[in-house]
Amino acid sequence: MDKHQETREQNHMLEDTELPTLEQMGNSEAEQLADHVAALRHQIEEANYQYYVEDNPTLTDAEYDQLMGELQRIEEEHPELQTPDSPTQRVGAGPVQDVAQHRHPVPMLSLANARNEEELLAWHRRAQNILPNATFAYVCELKIDGLAMALTYEKGRLTVGATRGDGLIGEDWTANVRTMRVIPQRLRGEQIPDRVEVRGEIYMSTRSFEKLNEEMKDSRLFANPRNAAAGSLRQKDSRITASRHLDFFGYQIGYMQGMDFTNQWEALQLIREWGFPVNPHIHLARTLDEVMDYCKKWEQERFNLPYEIDGVVIKISDLAQQQELGTVARDPRWAIAFKYPPTQVA
Repeated sequence: MDKHQETREQNHMLEDTELPTLEQMGNSEAEQLADHVAALRHQIEEANYQYYVEDNPTLTDAEYDQLMGELQRIEEEHPELQTPDSPTQRVGAGPVQDVAQHRHPVPMLSLANARNEEELLAWHRRAQNILPNATFAYVCELKIDGLAMALTYEKGRLTVGATRGDGLIGEDWTANVRTMRVIPQRLRGEQIPDRVEVRGEIYMSTRSFEKLNEEMKDSRLFANPRNAAAGSLRQKDSRITASRHLDFFGYQIGYMQGMDFTNQWEALQLIREWGFPVNPHIHLARTLDEVMDYCKKWEQERFNLPYEIDGVVIKISDLAQQQELGTVARDPRWAIAFKYPPTQVA
């Protein structure tokens, strides 16, 4: 008997019997049920990770639905076993009246823009003037056109999902973020910090954007995928967010307690190990010519991507160099956005 068949038979057996309450159970029975719930959650989240992050489905839709249905039934009969990070909570809850504010422990800075090679060279000269003896490595990342988010994890569990807002105070949309299967409820891997903020971009693919506009029942169509992503996330009814096809790329560690990292490239590897999608086109450049080649390449190839970008973000990778360079106003001196000309709509 294969594993899927064995799971299906176990599910049918469970469906035929009404579960006793935890109070009616002995300690061993209660522990077994709790262990079974934990195993179901692990199977479902592993399937989510393989499907949404690795693009490697390990369960059929029917098998996935069967596991989810069993978990929902147990949690309905034993609400004391429900947890905020259960996969069942990804379907969304009823509407909220007010959206809480979230003060970012570390400000989410804006980026200065460079619109041509001369402005990129000027940015580099300013950094070199501050650190004249430094050799820089640069991390190049596609600038996804979406909604910046800060995701806080404590002991590996998602506790806050907040928008950038004005950089100092954002909006707390944790319940809506939990509906996104691409974002882990718990961090994966062996190295889990006590507390960490993972920053990234919530976006909507071009195909999902076009499909959403086709399905809109009134004339209030979204102007572009960025607006569609922001509007879909910032819904007072999280069930609406759950029905939209939102994606996410992690791109930065805002802060971290209980672990250390030394550069941006290492941060991206940690983010990937924790179970987040990281854009596959990131590039570590050793020279400014290499950076410029990357920018020119993606200006031509951006229309082949399944999502919209409006430029490239270049970051000096070394964390110690970042701290020495500091910020001016609300812009870090160690990063810049190389912006592409807007696309012309006929």
